[in-house]
Amino acid sequence: MRPYPRNSAIDDDYAGESSLRLPRFLKRTRTVAKVAAAGGAAILGVAALGAAATVATAAAARRRRAERLRGKTVVITGSSRGLGLALAEEFGRQGARIVLTARDAEELYRAHQLLLDIDAVAGPQDTLVIPADLRKKEDAEELIRRVSEAWGPVDVLVNNAGVITVGPVENQSLDDFREVMESNFFTGLNCTLSALPAMLKRGSGTIVNITSIGGKVAVPHLLPYTASKFAAVGFSEGLHAEMRSKGIHVLTVCPGLMRTGSHVNALFAGNAEREYQWFSLGATTPGVAASARSAARRIVRAVLARETEIFITPQAALAGRLAQVSPAVTATAMSLVNRILPDPIEDSAGPRRGADVRKREPAVASVLGWNAARRYNEVDATAEAR
Repeated sequence: MRPYPRNSAIDDDYAGESSLRLPRFLKRTRTVAKVAAAGGAAILGVAALGAAATVATAAAARRRRAERLRGKTVVITGSSRGLGLALAEEFGRQGARIVLTARDAEELYRAHQLLLDIDAVAGPQDTLVIPADLRKKEDAEELIRRVSEAWGPVDVLVNNAGVITVGPVENQSLDDFREVMESNFFTGLNCTLSALPAMLKRGSGTIVNITSIGGKVAVPHLLPYTASKFAAVGFSEGLHAEMRSKGIHVLTVCPGLMRTGSHVNALFAGNAEREYQWFSLGATTPGVAASARSAARRIVRAVLARETEIFITPQAALAGRLAQVSPAVTATAMSLVNRILPDPIEDSAGPRRGADVRKREPAVASVLGWNAARRYNEVDATAEAR
């Protein structure tokens, strides 16, 4: 006897209570689920193939761009150490011919040997070592002349040479400002004006100006440096505006803090020991300071992609953008930073080199900073080994 009144729809679905067959509406549901699963798998498969194709296409594009540097002549000023040396290594690995130039001949030849030791260049035939004081117009002209005679026109000029002096303005002299301006601005200007005529004649070439976030934001206790970098940024941006229609690519690079080991050769005025402590910590801490290698790779990618301006480190990008949209907020923030920096002192002995004033420094600066200094020739690792 049925436990419920006859209902044709129910009876049709349940063909007897003892049947193990699924009801028709459940069968239909299962069929729909199977179709949906198959469709979802197909969509995921197509998406995966699309993603793989995108990655492969991007990789192929990068390889094609990298080939554009093979055999090209790249002049890097200040390439005996630090970021300049890291750039020489990265451009060399892309197959470019590298011109190393800086004031200190001994450092230059040591840097050259380092590049050969790590196979960053194919061999001595792909490098030129030219000591020069590029603050002098005649030295810059002679540099470009010698490169042109040896290898032909300069394809990429990287204006990287520079110095940094840290300390309150009360403890920095007019001579300090002049020296930093000569190194950080006029060196690049001299080289650009020397290389530009040949670039214009053939309608091609790249000029890379390594400036700084200090050329976008006036950082306290770095006034000579930041004044020179504001000048460099203005020159680079104006040069881009004039040269773009003439086939010359101008790239403005605005690094933030970088772990190159350069803090050991920076100059510190006023309370030199305390100035060194805060600066070395910022210049070496992971997450705050970019590694020299990652910075160099980013710059080379920007050259290949013909970018106009890049920032190195997210903090630098944020500060640069904030300075553009809200200069008053940026100025207030910098005045607050100034309150926690060392006070000026009387009878300052003048700027002193970081390696000569370090006494107590944060552990991260001691380990990571000095490892970077040895790796990028800021100190003579061979002499330390002896």
